[in-house]
Amino acid sequence: MPQITSDSENTLRIAIAQINLLVGNIESNAEQIIEWILRARDEKQADVVVFPELALTGYPPEDLLLRPGMYERVSVALEKISQKVEGIVALVGFPEKTENGIYNAVAVLENGSCDMVARKNYLPNYSVFDEKRYFISSNQSCVFSVKAIKLGVCICEDIWYSEPVKNTVDAGAQLILNLNASPFHGLKWRKREEIIRQRVSEVKVPIVYANMVGGQDELVFDGQSFVMDANEKLSHRFPAFEETLVTVDFDRDSITPLSSELVPVLSEEASVYQALVTGVRDYVNKNGFPGVVIGLSGGIDSALTLSIAVDALGANNVEAVMMPSCYTLDMSVEDAKEQAELLGVEFKVIPIEKPFNSFIELLSEEFAGKAVDTTEENIQARCRGLLLMAISNKKGKMVLTTGNKSEMAVGYSTLYGDMAGGYDVLKDVKKTLVFRLAEYRNSISANIPQRVIDRPPSAELAPDQKDTDSLPPYEILDEILENYIERDMGLEDIVAQGFEREIVRRVLWLVDSNEYKRRQSPPGVRITERAFGRDRRYPITSGYGRSRK
Repeated sequence: MPQITSDSENTLRIAIAQINLLVGNIESNAEQIIEWILRARDEKQADVVVFPELALTGYPPEDLLLRPGMYERVSVALEKISQKVEGIVALVGFPEKTENGIYNAVAVLENGSCDMVARKNYLPNYSVFDEKRYFISSNQSCVFSVKAIKLGVCICEDIWYSEPVKNTVDAGAQLILNLNASPFHGLKWRKREEIIRQRVSEVKVPIVYANMVGGQDELVFDGQSFVMDANEKLSHRFPAFEETLVTVDFDRDSITPLSSELVPVLSEEASVYQALVTGVRDYVNKNGFPGVVIGLSGGIDSALTLSIAVDALGANNVEAVMMPSCYTLDMSVEDAKEQAELLGVEFKVIPIEKPFNSFIELLSEEFAGKAVDTTEENIQARCRGLLLMAISNKKGKMVLTTGNKSEMAVGYSTLYGDMAGGYDVLKDVKKTLVFRLAEYRNSISANIPQRVIDRPPSAELAPDQKDTDSLPPYEILDEILENYIERDMGLEDIVAQGFEREIVRRVLWLVDSNEYKRRQSPPGVRITERAFGRDRRYPITSGYGRSRK
């Protein structure tokens, strides 16, 4: 590889290590960090390399931070990294345990030692963040010099407030280095760039924004690190969802970037799809599963889930199982087989009619005199769940469930049936977006049979069943759900937007009364600002919605 050269006398070269780490795997993370430091120094000839927030532990470490043994391992790993830092300055995020408490901190490493520590000022305690549970805040600024340029350090949330940045500049900083573990949701990149532009307008110094990539349980980190110059102009934007080591050269006199590199932002569909692929890939691989198994129904949700799984893991690591009942249409079997063959995945058909009839016979006395209802539908779903979990247990593959956000919201799913599995790919994807993502994926290459996209959605658990038999059309349902779940609007406010009162009242009641189901659902990729799980913490037992008129 050719050496990258720069005018070392007149240039400050900052490297951004946009990397993917495994939470809690401190020793392995340290080895990765060392490799990236050496690459930044030797391949990129950088003066400074910036890592993401809490890179040493991965983010978020959650209650691992409460384990006393954590900090000895962190200390040993940080010392090991320090010994490798020569000829470059490395900024490495880590949890710092002190007599006062634990700080979300950044070690400034140079010449084999830790010369300085930056500590986070503002601790986010909203949405998916719970940092006040673990950390204490600091009001100190951190400024150090490289090539006579004073560099200030801010950690993630600090950049969203004026005071930490202003204090750092008041302490002499001519350039701000901001270390982040900022999770993805739609258009988050725009919010980040807007807030950095606002900070730059206040302090008139450039800001380097370094972000993490990769999946961690529900969260996905999208990278998209960038640089804003002192004139509020975006000079660099780096790739989304890719591990990468990039550099930015600054003129030492003017502290301005000497080049421009703007990677185009992805469309909404492309960014969400890539987030889902990243979340699935890292959840399966980081947890050590050899592959996944999916119940492929011939419907849109399982079809999209299969596409994502193949893009994330490769066809050889994905198995699809079609489990028809007497209510399953022939075209569903045909479409499932067509997609499986198109994608090259292992495909099997296991009918559920015999086990279903056996359960009905076993329960005949219990059911005597009672009409057929959703009970029989749920038994079909549970037969399928039983088969998938048996395959999972025997082969070690994880079951990917296929429920979307619209269904999860209103309880249009079966506990221990279609909800049985390890990870729900579409858990935060509303139904109307499912269709858009399917069309998007097909625009790249033929992936999902068009008939799957075009036909009306159906669970096929009863004769001629359609989703609209039980639910409003998804175009209406999804708007109501977005208003209620993501915007916290109430009944009257939603009705005022032109929706029928009875439809809104029923949808809100369904959302409230199905919290118990969502608590028992597997985790899934977060793509919105209000996903089910740590984002939205509602009681199961509640009378809040009972009085709605």
